[in-house]
Amino acid sequence: MIQLSNITFGYRKKVNLFDNLNLTLEFGKIYGLFGVNGAGKTTLLKQISGLLKPSIGSITINNLHVGTRDANALATVFLVPEEFDLPPISTRRFVELNAPFYKGFDHSLFETSMVEFELGLDENLGTMSYGQKKKYLVSFGLATKTPLLLLDEPTNGLDIPSKSQFRKIMAKIASDDRCIVISTHQVRDLSSMIDHAVMVDKGKIVFDHSYRAISENLTFKHVTGDMPDHTIYAESHASGHNVIYKSTKDESEVDLEILFNGVIKDANSINQAIKTA
Repeated sequence: MIQLSNITFGYRKKVNLFDNLNLTLEFGKIYGLFGVNGAGKTTLLKQISGLLKPSIGSITINNLHVGTRDANALATVFLVPEEFDLPPISTRRFVELNAPFYKGFDHSLFETSMVEFELGLDENLGTMSYGQKKKYLVSFGLATKTPLLLLDEPTNGLDIPSKSQFRKIMAKIASDDRCIVISTHQVRDLSSMIDHAVMVDKGKIVFDHSYRAISENLTFKHVTGDMPDHTIYAESHASGHNVIYKSTKDESEVDLEILFNGVIKDANSINQAIKTA
């Protein structure tokens, strides 16, 4: 289990980005972490990975405190950041230098991911495009087999075929002994992959529910006439309205984009609809 307890953090004195933030992540799940730009998604991932240390509170992975930056704790987590620099060395040499830090590194999985992404095993990282480097770093991160894998905007810089390849690879590597957190503002890229949605707004966790709980208690529909009873959120369009309403009978696919917009506008109403099931 990954536990964030009473996290307080700010980049400037007397201005906290997080204030008493709590979050529990479980193994065997793929979490989608959503929020508007500046909401704190990247900072939260850096906290969890040990790159930043909270001024108050603790973060543990399997009871190991990542804030201590102990080698054993850091070996349990791998972060694929949105922005990064890779050295101008061969892809194979990068693995030789960095894989030993992760005792469970799976060379076969790494090579399989590279093939899926149509990358060569002896290319020079210095000559790769941003999108190719992103696919390479994702391949390396998957192969570390760390209990916790953090991906910050992993589909940024990827073309449409590469996004499809990414979803295919993620479906293959999901396991009961691994927790994966994917942060993005491109919610439609992840709708078919995640099974739990976490949303952050103004430095606070404002939504934290499984896909099952969402689908069992909320219905998402496009309507052209009257609003359904128990409508919680509605977006106007030229052809009608996209709505979320409370229902345990009507079945529909979860629309992450509408859900996110609804949570940002009125998180309390949507949370209440799920909690009062």
